Amino acid sequence: QQRDKLRQYQKRLSLGLERERALARQLLRDGKKEKAMLLLKKKRYQEQLLDRTENQISNLERMVQDIEFTQIEMKVIEGLKIGNECLNKMHQVMSIEEVERIIGETQDAVEYQRQIDELLAGSLTEEDEDAILEELNAITQEQLELPEVPSEPLPEKIPEVSPIKNRPKPELVAAS
Repeated sequence: QQRDKLRQYQKRLSLGLERERALARQLLRDGKKEKAMLLLKKKRYQEQLLDRTENQISNLERMVQDIEFTQIEMKVIEGLKIGNECLNKMHQVMSIEEVERIIGETQDAVEYQRQIDELLAGSLTEEDEDAILEELNAITQEQLELPEVPSEPLPEKIPEVSPIKNRPKPELVAAS
C-alpha cells in the first residue's frame, strides 16, 4: 500500500515539474527572470524529492521481496518440522531391535527356502540320500501293519475244478 501511495506521489510530482518548467519558460519570455529562477529552484528541489521517493520505493520493493521469501522459508521450515515429527513417530513404532529381528527372520526364511530349493533340485550328497532312505523305511515300518502269514505250508498243486457239462441255460431253468 505504501509503495502504491509513493507511486501516486511520484506522478503528482512529475506532472507538477512539467507545469513548473512550462511556467518558468513563460516567465523568462515575460522577462521575469527572478521568478523563473525561484521556480526552477523549486523544480530542482522537487526532482530531488522524486529521486528520494524512487529510492524509498526500491527499498519497499526489496522489503516486500524479503518478506515473501521469508514466508516461503517459514513454509519450508514448517514442512521440515512436520516431516521430522512424522519420522520420530515412525521411529517410535519401529525400533532398531525390531528391524534387526525382522531382517533376521527374513534371512532365516531365505536360508530355509534355499535349503528346500536344494532338496528339490536333487543336490543331496549320497550320505544325505542314504539317511533319508533309512528315515523313510523307519517311518514306513512304524505305520505299516502287515497281516499275519499262515503257518501251514501252502499246497503244492492246486486242485482242478471239473467243468460242469450239460448245464442248462439259466433262462430255460426259470421257464420250467
